[in-house]
Amino acid sequence: MDKIILDGSSLTRAQLVAVAREGAKVALDAKQLERVQRAADFLADKVNCGEPTYGVTTGFGSNADKLLGAHRVRDELPGSRTEVPKGTLLEELQHNLITTHAVCVGKPFGADVVRAMLVIRINTLMRGHSGIRVQTLEALTAMLNAGVVPVVPEKGSVGASGDLAPLSHLAIVLLGGGEAFYGGERLPGGEALKRAGLDPVRLSFKEGLALNNGTAQMLATGTLALHDLERLLDAADLAAGMTLDAFAGRSGALRPEVHELRPHPGQVAVAAHVREVLQGSTLLDIPYHLVPRFKPWTVESWSEPDDQALSFDIGWDWVPANQRHGREAFYARFLPFKGGKKHQPQDAYCLRCMPQVHGAVRDAWAQACRVFDIELNAVTDNPLIFPDAEGARFIEEQVISAGHFHGMPLALAMSYVKAAIPVLASISERRLNKLVDPATNDGLPAFLSGNEDGTDSGFMIVQYTAAALVNDLATRAHPASVYSVPTSANAEDHVSMGANEARHVLEMIEDLSHVIALELYTAAQALDYRQEMLNAARRLAQRGGWQALAAKVSNAPREGQPHHEQFVAEARQLAEALAASSDFHAGNDVRRAHATLRKSIAFLHRDRALDGDVRTICELVRQGAFHPAHAA
Repeated sequence: MDKIILDGSSLTRAQLVAVAREGAKVALDAKQLERVQRAADFLADKVNCGEPTYGVTTGFGSNADKLLGAHRVRDELPGSRTEVPKGTLLEELQHNLITTHAVCVGKPFGADVVRAMLVIRINTLMRGHSGIRVQTLEALTAMLNAGVVPVVPEKGSVGASGDLAPLSHLAIVLLGGGEAFYGGERLPGGEALKRAGLDPVRLSFKEGLALNNGTAQMLATGTLALHDLERLLDAADLAAGMTLDAFAGRSGALRPEVHELRPHPGQVAVAAHVREVLQGSTLLDIPYHLVPRFKPWTVESWSEPDDQALSFDIGWDWVPANQRHGREAFYARFLPFKGGKKHQPQDAYCLRCMPQVHGAVRDAWAQACRVFDIELNAVTDNPLIFPDAEGARFIEEQVISAGHFHGMPLALAMSYVKAAIPVLASISERRLNKLVDPATNDGLPAFLSGNEDGTDSGFMIVQYTAAALVNDLATRAHPASVYSVPTSANAEDHVSMGANEARHVLEMIEDLSHVIALELYTAAQALDYRQEMLNAARRLAQRGGWQALAAKVSNAPREGQPHHEQFVAEARQLAEALAASSDFHAGNDVRRAHATLRKSIAFLHRDRALDGDVRTICELVRQGAFHPAHAA
């Protein structure tokens, strides 16, 4: 893979993922390095002139009023230490900033998150407004490209002043401290550098602040979460399409002219995507009377040899003429046979409102992407250095203290996504539940199992797991961004908590993935039943005519009884309609996804241990097997 050139202005989410997860290397834009050095030289000149500068010749945060002196006052204290720290007070200030701020706790972030943090930090420093030296930036880049991954515990950032503590864990390894992973081992930071053939760095003016003051943790975790969520948005649409096919549902709610009247971008996109997923389906919008309901198999169910392998029976109820009063117009269009489909013109919300619900989630994702795309190429440390500011008279006009480290833009964007995740999981679980419930699944077997002997649970407990996941996601959706806890002796009196927000979202994505996987798993079973039941009815009509179908109809009057002739005429019409039908099958994309699933997971004829199936379907979704580019 070619190296990704970092210039501070053109980093994309796709490039970040390529470095974080695919091992792509980075290189620094030569022309932009001139701007980097220009800012470092400007800062060094101002220090030499004795200009007071925040974070360079002063302390940090609530210590900003403390100016650094020419020598160490503590050397004059009684009983002072005999060892002399390396470098000047200004260098010690930067060194101590990193070593004292690396105090995160919890399990380490994955290597992908840490590598993404490194890319983001390098890219923002390439803008040339941070005062870092070229050689320090090159050392940080060499550490990334060499595969040294600092150990960064997950918890410890409040999202302003940036992600100080986690970024200090990044930078401390550059100094030869902390811990890092290298070659699969967890090592002291200095040892990891040594094995990679790298030397530790001694920081100069403002370099500690440049390295740890910014939004890189929340930006890294959030960007990776958005990348993963994008694939799940498509998978959710596919799962919903498979479920709609399994219901032999109605397509009217997906029509483009419908969504022109309420053109939210996500809603329009989802309706179009689900229409595409279902293209080629012969299950959608079929007349109600053609759809049989499931009946338990018996020895007498089928006479033809190839049908005798079926594990179910089918049936309808006939509606006598004296029970059709007030519904004459309906029965003028549809035959009076009640099978699996309820006689109603619209599907349940979880099917009919897919575009509105999935679309709103997609809009939340798109808004977060807009925010994060800006942040990927933003300068987020403090103070900001403008060495070429025209007409500047004082240093305060060229070294400006501002608040770009504040993570609230990212935090609120993640809060929006965080609230959207349980919504997408919830509607997926409702479709799954509808599939397994015999009161709502339009004639499919209870829990999608024949259960002839009453011993099988089928997919019953699959829905339990989905329900547990949805509840867990819902209880974790409270926005962290609304609860600021001031820090630094109230100098930092309002913080974003964006690091927690983005980390929560990244963690929640996995559970969302599992819910969608369980819907696909269940919908595939339901789809098999629906297709086989309809095609069995079609074959029966083609081979045995109306008499064979009549044997599957309850309430049918016998010869000589009232309404028998009417029943025969209507049974003939049902047989003719089924016999004239082509093969009943799902949409093209749904069929491809179904085939992908069935390569690894067999149809459930009888109860078996399902834990392996569940692991397999969850892994397939995680790998993107149902993404349009991969499904086959």
